Amino acid sequence: MYALIDCNNFYASCERVFNPSLNGVPIVVLSNNDGCVIARSNEAKALGVPMGAPYFEYKKLFEQKEVKVFSSNFALYGDMSSRVFNIVSRYSDEVEIYSIDEAFLFFRGFEHYNLEEYAKKIKNYVFRATGIPVSIGIAKSKALAKAANRVAKKFPQRTQGVYVMDTEEKRKKVLNWIKVPDVWGIGSQYAKMLQMHSVRTALEFSQLPDDFVRDKMSVVGLRLKHDLMGKPSIQMEQ
Repeated sequence: MYALIDCNNFYASCERVFNPSLNGVPIVVLSNNDGCVIARSNEAKALGVPMGAPYFEYKKLFEQKEVKVFSSNFALYGDMSSRVFNIVSRYSDEVEIYSIDEAFLFFRGFEHYNLEEYAKKIKNYVFRATGIPVSIGIAKSKALAKAANRVAKKFPQRTQGVYVMDTEEKRKKVLNWIKVPDVWGIGSQYAKMLQMHSVRTALEFSQLPDDFVRDKMSVVGLRLKHDLMGKPSIQMEQ
């Protein structure tokens, strides 16, 4: 089984670690030149602040709603990322650091483990040790783990930040919920092409004929399709 560990609202969470009074307060983090929003806390999202929002257009809203605005501090974020994933690496021998706030784990030989409880231990320890909240999705492939993570993050009250996609029923339900533009690995151009062919969801994409996917999206798209079918085709990278 594969797990995707994703730090929640990572840059905003890093700012809160060093200033706990920011908990519950709307936060945005700006790009290098303070030009646009590159990170938002849940409170800022609730105010309707979109990713990439130009600062000058939203400055008045930020002032009215008392949104805390930070210039990006990548030295801090990189250090916090290292702390988080050094801890995560203790829980599996196979780890792929995918981005500054995401990592894949492969659980080999964990057939008799309760992976939901194991993931909750990882989540809780990371938060105690670093102050960074994470969400964890677990499934048979990397693409499905990414999809499971969306569920864990979208419904934190129901999932407690952990979702294990361990049945075919769960796989179909989650993939039917995820729209094609939101599928990991499908860019905007492929999403438009698929929608033109009446493919609206991740589940519908996974049910396309192999020949069609290979012809339209090359072998890379075919690997993604198989991954979403629960046939691991996207390998871990060192």
